[in-house]
Amino acid sequence: MDNPFINKGFSLIYNDNYYDNKIISKKIDNRSLFIFQKNLKKNTIVKITNILNNKSIIGTVGINADYPSFNNAVLSMRIAEEIDLNEDEPYVEIFEVLENSVFIAKRAKMFEEEKKVASKAPVNNINISDLGTKETNPDKEIDKKFSYKLKIADFYFKETALLLVDRIIKETLIKDVKIKKINEKRYRVYVGPFNNINSLQKSFNDINILEFENIEILKND
Repeated sequence: MDNPFINKGFSLIYNDNYYDNKIISKKIDNRSLFIFQKNLKKNTIVKITNILNNKSIIGTVGINADYPSFNNAVLSMRIAEEIDLNEDEPYVEIFEVLENSVFIAKRAKMFEEEKKVASKAPVNNINISDLGTKETNPDKEIDKKFSYKLKIADFYFKETALLLVDRIIKETLIKDVKIKKINEKRYRVYVGPFNNINSLQKSFNDINILEFENIEILKND
């Protein structure tokens, strides 16, 4: 079985100004449940989670579109509102829902919801509770401290991780690259932490010239 695509990062909430200013190349109907996501094919079903409050919703990848490489997706306004996404810290996980997952049995119902583009379906009809979504505790305060790191890649061998660190230092402006031992068979190459979005985005763009497929933004514990 193929592993699903997963990415944690900062999404862009669509508005027409982004399209008018050519930041985004295509439009999204803000009443829809569609997203733009460069790594996934059109019509891929995705679970979109606001990591800061654990609220999730099911959406669908729309047509191919250009948008800033720093952002892991472009979301419709409806999606952002349903998961209470903070525009100042839109930290989101995009999770590919595979065809053979437990969700497939309810896929037809979700498609019917998508057909009602002009309607405002209640969130209870489109939120999911059977894909590992945790109940949200309204009394729990979200940690307001901004602290993130860039996960470049995970490796089985430390020697391979060291080779990547050497390449990053030689070929980019990033000089402070770290390795974290996750367990006996997993070594993570990362950069950070970053305490503001500007420094985070600058380092992301510096790293991105090496064209890694799936750089993730991870919140520090």
